[in-house]
Amino acid sequence: MKRILIIEDEKSLVRFIQLELEHEQFFVRAAYDGISGLQLALKEEWDLILLDIMLPHLDGVEVCRRLRNVKGTPVIMLTARDGLEDRVQGLDSGADDYIAKPFDIEELLARMRAIFRRIEQRDHQDRAILTFRDITVDLDARVITRGGNPVELTKREFDLLAVFMKHPNLVQTRDMLLDLVWGYDSLVERNVVDVYIRYLRNKLDVPGEESVIQTVRGMGYVMRP
Repeated sequence: MKRILIIEDEKSLVRFIQLELEHEQFFVRAAYDGISGLQLALKEEWDLILLDIMLPHLDGVEVCRRLRNVKGTPVIMLTARDGLEDRVQGLDSGADDYIAKPFDIEELLARMRAIFRRIEQRDHQDRAILTFRDITVDLDARVITRGGNPVELTKREFDLLAVFMKHPNLVQTRDMLLDLVWGYDSLVERNVVDVYIRYLRNKLDVPGEESVIQTVRGMGYVMRP
């Protein structure tokens, strides 16, 4: 069952969409402002997000931009603003599609199906293997090698490394890593991230060479070529 997140402040519209999608056998959850919507989008895994632009506390464009710094979850923008500039702004923020209100539910379902088809075709063509320098991570088999030699990691270490491998050159703050690896509502302290970074460095780094995971003072950590 595919999981859909609706981030929209118009509750009557949310209820209408939710009922229609649940009738189509989707699992649906909703958030009614930008901040709680972004938190839910980062905390859990979703197959698609329906995102309004005009939201309280944090607008949809900014929600999409922040989401794209961490995840590639497909996003369809829902908005009453249908000008060319608005469409361009929404798509440039990282949205996969854009639909103007009011819309027919059949059109929304068709656009959702089109996105799911593209994802299925891409996933069929590409194996879930990530490479960086001489490090290779097979996400499906959960196998890591460096220079052709296997590296044994715990589940948490593997998940942490996978975040960096998926987003090279992107600085990850401690809070971002806590959300992605331990979960947004986890009770662990922020310094646990530093501990696990040290574990990874001990297992991955080559003596005399620059660390694979570099510290960005005052911000967090990053993998750079």
